[in-house]
Amino acid sequence: MRKQIVAGNWKMNNDLAMTESLITELKKHVKISDADMMIAPAFTNLWHAFEALRHSDIEVVAQNMHFAESGAYTGEISAGMLKSVGIQTVILGHSERRAYFNETDDLLAQKVNTALKNNMRVIFCFGEELADRKSNNHEMVVENQIKKALFHLNSDAFNSLILAYEPVWAIGTGETASPEQAQDMHAFIRETLANKYGQNLADSVSILYGGSVKPNNAREIFSKPDVDGGLIGGAALKAEDFMAIVNAF
Repeated sequence: MRKQIVAGNWKMNNDLAMTESLITELKKHVKISDADMMIAPAFTNLWHAFEALRHSDIEVVAQNMHFAESGAYTGEISAGMLKSVGIQTVILGHSERRAYFNETDDLLAQKVNTALKNNMRVIFCFGEELADRKSNNHEMVVENQIKKALFHLNSDAFNSLILAYEPVWAIGTGETASPEQAQDMHAFIRETLANKYGQNLADSVSILYGGSVKPNNAREIFSKPDVDGGLIGGAALKAEDFMAIVNAF
């Protein structure tokens, strides 16, 4: 049975004091759902967050990492560095990394390889632009992103993969794919996996939805049979909102 997961991507927000304050607020709330909880603070605050949550049920994950183990890559962070501060999971392929830092599917395949080589779990993101949706090419775009970055892997690798569908037009815009649109795409993603690896594997992979999920729409989105949780942006920066989303299951 696949896991229900709610992951909060804090992006480039919250200094150390703000990180500590938000974690303190999160710990005051009671989780009543069975969903796994994750937060992704900035690199500078990962160790502090890990220490603060070491004995809690909230996992601290990273927002990104480099494909190299070490070397002359000024400003970059390796898988080994992340693991040395307790991080076991990393977000890769976020639409902002693709758009602002020109990350390609080929580059992301290298990053996925490195993460898996280091026994890390990956939250792998993908999704279409508004123009793709309007031209009815959204399924083809998503299929290509998945195939180019992941289909070189063997089936066992998917035990360490969480997929996150993010329609780019719904990230930080206030726009949200309808629950039906989310379900249709998640079902298509699962069908794409099944065609390559078989239905059993496809049914075992958690697929999250990311794109302006809020307390007032989370329950309806999460109720869809192929939606296993959310990758949350802005709402993850408010403890009350994030916990309401976690408890929407």
